[in-house]
Amino acid sequence: MPFPPFEPCFPVFWGETVREHGGRTFAVLGDDRIRYDEADARSAILARALAASGVGKGTRVGLLFPNGPDWLCAWLATVRIGAVAVPINTFQPPRELGWMLRHADIDTLLTVDELLGADLLERIEACAPSLASAPTNEPLLVPELPYLRRVVVWGPSNRSWTIGQARFVERAGTVPSEVLRALEDEVRPADWMLILYSSGSTSEPKGAIHTHGSVIRHPYNLNSMRDIEIGEVIYSPMPWFWVGGLVFVLVSAMHRGGMLLCEKRFEPGETLALLERERATSAQGWPHFSKALVEHPSFPERDLSSIRTGNLYHLLPESERVADPGLHATSLGMTESCGPHTFDRMELELPERLRGSFGRSVEGIEHKVVSPETGAPVAPGELGELCVRGYSLAQGLYKREREEVFEPDGFYRTGDSGHFSEDGHLFFQGRLGDMIKTAGANVTPREVELVLESFDEVSEAFVVGVAHPERGENVAAAVVLLDGATSDPETLRKRLKVELSAYKLPRHWWLTGGDELPMTDSGKIDKRRLRSVLEASIARGDIA
Repeated sequence: MPFPPFEPCFPVFWGETVREHGGRTFAVLGDDRIRYDEADARSAILARALAASGVGKGTRVGLLFPNGPDWLCAWLATVRIGAVAVPINTFQPPRELGWMLRHADIDTLLTVDELLGADLLERIEACAPSLASAPTNEPLLVPELPYLRRVVVWGPSNRSWTIGQARFVERAGTVPSEVLRALEDEVRPADWMLILYSSGSTSEPKGAIHTHGSVIRHPYNLNSMRDIEIGEVIYSPMPWFWVGGLVFVLVSAMHRGGMLLCEKRFEPGETLALLERERATSAQGWPHFSKALVEHPSFPERDLSSIRTGNLYHLLPESERVADPGLHATSLGMTESCGPHTFDRMELELPERLRGSFGRSVEGIEHKVVSPETGAPVAPGELGELCVRGYSLAQGLYKREREEVFEPDGFYRTGDSGHFSEDGHLFFQGRLGDMIKTAGANVTPREVELVLESFDEVSEAFVVGVAHPERGENVAAAVVLLDGATSDPETLRKRLKVELSAYKLPRHWWLTGGDELPMTDSGKIDKRRLRSVLEASIARGDIA
């Protein structure tokens, strides 16, 4: 199995990275650029300041920053001394932010003062009103966040309960470099590195606990199946507070000494200028980003000839573009598995029988498919719930007993529905919780979506159940047509009828350009909100 040739704990990994790539640029955010060796020096000072404040192995440290050099240095400082980093969603409103800060038992919060005009300190105060009357500086003792002891701010602050970053790092002088090295020497692959929270689009967010070993090994293993070169200049809008951005982009890039192009917000014109100016070589992200970029008026004038790889296919040279994405494997992953648990080389064209498949089990990861009701294994090729076990799996979910999370044999029930072909290719059907029950019959939304997406004029399709007083639910579809394509519900319904049983056919249709679709902060369709939107439109008579 392709695992790194060094002990997979962060101080060792980081030391190897700096020795090999120290002079390379690590990240760019606007005018702020940082090399690997500069990130090492800056994070070492912050790590000593954290140690001087009592932060040590196992201490929860919250990171509330946009992607960029400050996020990197805060994260590096935290994990190199064995503390546990908790990356925080920068989009969260006060209620969700307060829930996460309390649930994760954050001891030290490292944050910027504002982001895109939003006052983050006001947001923190809103979720913990007692902070306003808390004694000056630290230790903080407030009932809303009982474990919080300090908030360190990058940027100006007039709140008495905060500590400025410049003043905080002065504490580093009380911790000798020898002590920092001694702290790093005690970090082990089995130690917790991260508590990563899911986006919570279908349920309350879950905090997956990942060790140094899993966070370092897994992207190294995946890189053996990816086209990432030494010094790759990588653009990806995926935030580092979620597993896709942190593991699949950031740590993967670090294994190759890659340069990360960051932005506080996605704006197509500015993003195109960034890609051109920095000579990006890899562009990774969600399909709707590619669409927005190629439709921007400045796109034809941009020199993007440096881009040679990635999954934003419209940005690639014409000779490298994928003609039919459905015949190239994607992957299936989740926060609990530290990213993809199925994968395949994306440049390989698949036979038609594997259209829409999600790759094979990653080496070192096992799967089984069971009955959702009984947990018993189903016959090969039969649809069931996917279970996963292996080296990249989380140690558990924070504040839940292990017996609640894992099966007795160590498998984790993912809540995803699918089956494997005889030669080991996964066919993902959707979330079990998304199952539509209409007039006593079960409909798997993903099955309907896949057929719709096979139509030439359809770009994307999203299927949900909408409430019905007699049938329980009706099947409803939101369909995004390709630019310039035309169709209508009756035409789509007639074509679907050839492929699917009558009870699976949508009774309600929304043909949309895509911009109106409700999305989560992570760029996924928010099916709960989509259901509400469709139900409201049906009630108004806007949709038949």
